[in-house]
Amino acid sequence: MIRLACLSAVLLALSGCNLQPMYAGGSSGEVARGLAAIEVGPIEGREGWLVRNALRDRIGAAGSEAPRYRLDVRLDDRLEGLGVLGDDTVGRERRTLRARYQLVDLAADTILLDATAGSDAGIDVVSSEYATIAAEQTALENLAREVADRIVTQLSLTLRESR
Repeated sequence: MIRLACLSAVLLALSGCNLQPMYAGGSSGEVARGLAAIEVGPIEGREGWLVRNALRDRIGAAGSEAPRYRLDVRLDDRLEGLGVLGDDTVGRERRTLRARYQLVDLAADTILLDATAGSDAGIDVVSSEYATIAAEQTALENLAREVADRIVTQLSLTLRESR
């Protein structure tokens, strides 16, 4: 009986907190249609290609919506040595990917969102150069997906607030 009362109290509290599903309505919902109407501009470099593809996968850029917005992204990709071993070789690296992005309303030619997103990853440097390069590339691919996820989340929040 006490559990039922506690559960009822929690449900009552949640109903009053004004939470709303972001993607209500599925692919025909306001946020999903807004995301599908975003044109992702070209982004320089291999990391740009990875981020742009991840963004297009997440926002549904292949949708039937005519572009209403343009997303401009500039990336900063850094790879730096962290741990120095006794023989003065680097034992650990950190790869950092940062994005500065703007969501532009094409009709009004105004900037709706100007923000940054980023992530980093640690990489062990091993005796095999091939393994180290493969780890660096894998880290970049993972970071590109993470940064794209963060950008899409912020875009979704912005589109939900602007309706």
